[in-house]
Amino acid sequence: MPNRVGAAFGLMLFLLLLAAINYENSLAYGLTFVLAAVFIVAILHTYRNFTGLVLKAGSSGAVFVGEQARFRVRLESVGSPHHAVGLGWPQGELQTLDVPENGQRECELSLPATRRGWLRPGRLRVESRFPLGLLVAWSWVDLDQAVLVYPKPLAGDLPLAAGAGQDEEDEGSRASGQGADDYQGLKTYQPGDSKRRLHWKAYSRGQGLLVKDFAALAGRDLWLDFLAIGGDPEARLSLLCHWVLQLDDRQQPYGLRLPGSELAPDYGDAHREACLRALALYGVAA
Repeated sequence: MPNRVGAAFGLMLFLLLLAAINYENSLAYGLTFVLAAVFIVAILHTYRNFTGLVLKAGSSGAVFVGEQARFRVRLESVGSPHHAVGLGWPQGELQTLDVPENGQRECELSLPATRRGWLRPGRLRVESRFPLGLLVAWSWVDLDQAVLVYPKPLAGDLPLAAGAGQDEEDEGSRASGQGADDYQGLKTYQPGDSKRRLHWKAYSRGQGLLVKDFAALAGRDLWLDFLAIGGDPEARLSLLCHWVLQLDDRQQPYGLRLPGSELAPDYGDAHREACLRALALYGVAA
């Protein structure tokens, strides 16, 4: 259908026709009919620009809250080329690209990830204003795309459940993840280390922030426990997400306990992804 430019073009044709009738001017008649013919041909070309165009959803990786979720879309041509094809969602700008004859192009669309869980962007708008920009042909396509959004990592003290009493001796286990049985020395302070383990004497001597390091508790598994943390559920999940990444980076086995689900202690990419997925989908309706 005509867009604003096309509507203005149609109004101009109407005024030209009135002028040609009023002044009985053959040149005005000829110009009006030629422009009208161009308009009709543009309708056919605009529609034809969609013929044989195939859209397919590409793979999309998971992101964290606050990042841009990226959706890949592949456009394939079956036969003729396609020019100036625009695609996107109403809340964002459309991307425009050309697809060669019997070829394919891939584009990446993005949306902000504002909350954890599945981000489903909905139907995709595909449009064309080719060749003159006077008309627009469009369609809504549902590619059933979804991106998993993890909680935003939040640094803090490590929430552990080591399977033992929560006395003062176990404080290091809950706070730093290194245990409290055998003193190992001092290490550089990292975000998330317990401030109660800071070595203030070293700091007063100008040696920087150091914390006491302890050997792991023998025979005890390292558990990240949702119920062992205070605060609202989203803050708890963000803290757990942060320590899943930290412990995975250290290649240290850990388990995850959420109300209604439990992942046994392990480490590696598969375990990390399973834990992050559990955090992302906790309490989210299917």
